[in-house]
Amino acid sequence: MALKREPHVLVVGGSDSSGGAGIARDIETISSIGVRTCLALTAVTVQTHDTVRDIRHLQPGLVADQMRAALQANEVAAIKIGMLATAEIIAAVAAVLLEIPQVPAILDPVLTSTSGRALLEADAVVAMKRELMPLCRLVTPNLIELALLVASELAPDEDGAVLQGQELLNAGVQALLIKGGHASGPRSTDILLRSNQEPIRFDTSRLAASMRGTGCMFASAIAAQLANARPLEDSVCKAKLFVFEKLQKQAAE
Repeated sequence: MALKREPHVLVVGGSDSSGGAGIARDIETISSIGVRTCLALTAVTVQTHDTVRDIRHLQPGLVADQMRAALQANEVAAIKIGMLATAEIIAAVAAVLLEIPQVPAILDPVLTSTSGRALLEADAVVAMKRELMPLCRLVTPNLIELALLVASELAPDEDGAVLQGQELLNAGVQALLIKGGHASGPRSTDILLRSNQEPIRFDTSRLAASMRGTGCMFASAIAAQLANARPLEDSVCKAKLFVFEKLQKQAAE
């Protein structure tokens, strides 16, 4: 009963047997910020740090049942959504979100693995855009994911990325954080877009270090900050600093 009164982040996503990404990275990140987690597993993957060898999807009803059980058991203050795998799982997750509109959800639209393996079935992208994205407080695509979501070429610059992001806002997305980690140049800039508001840029120096699971880490850190009742802009700022410091530490090792 003591746990129930503490804020939790409900993590919805797939496993990564290497521990480099997925729910392992989510739990590690959220716990390091001092927030508890509960889980709804969507898929089991067989991965090393270099390749995805196999993927097994869970039944959509089982995913939804996990979410509802976690919500019943704990004081869920935010939801972080990662790998969803299929259109059927997307529909199941969306159905639960419709029951709890007061709980902010952060969607990291996981489309492919770092090694290039598809983690979302091709026919599920449309379902994600139509059924799930409008229900989420924030969607956090990188530049590659953003281009895939709008069925376009990679944006050539920040202005192009903002135009692509505006397409998603026009389609009903509440807020979008375009991550600039795949861009070039000495600065790494993420852009927060919301309807009828000026873009907000979050800027750090670009580090030479790289790490698997930074997308998972960033979205999870935002969710943890939201669970601590911070405003969205402040949550993004603190989460970006969190990821930057992790990469900075790795670069120094």
